[in-house]
Amino acid sequence: MCEKLLPVPPDLLTIGYERHLTPDSFVGALSAAGVERLVDVRELPLSRRRSFSKTALRCVLADAGIEYDHARELGNPKPYRDLYRSGKQEEGASLYLAHLRNGSARAVDRLSDALIERRTCVLCFEDDHRTCHRAVLVQELRQRLPDLSVEHF
Repeated sequence: MCEKLLPVPPDLLTIGYERHLTPDSFVGALSAAGVERLVDVRELPLSRRRSFSKTALRCVLADAGIEYDHARELGNPKPYRDLYRSGKQEEGASLYLAHLRNGSARAVDRLSDALIERRTCVLCFEDDHRTCHRAVLVQELRQRLPDLSVEHF
């Protein structure tokens, strides 16, 4: 008798590079987790740590066989980031959610669709996803994919 194969629910990883001081440590963590595609959800993919800026990061990831994609539309606009930093995280999260639903819904849909294709990780700066807009993005993705498995590392 043949077993019926059920579709595997999509999964998503999220990471903040804050605690990774070198690209080697960062890429090592991604590789160990089996990440095939990294989606950068920083509005401006620049960093004081030059190796974590868009161009340098894209190169180091390519060398490791990991695709890089910058999804600017999923970035947290500066006024909302400022609210997070000033201790008004709930207000910032609420405004970011409205941003996702109003101007960036198509970008969320594209990310949602892509999760089925490759093991994907979403990137921002903050180490703790609970203090980052990644948490709101995950919440919105779960509206589209209720069985979404998420791991923050």
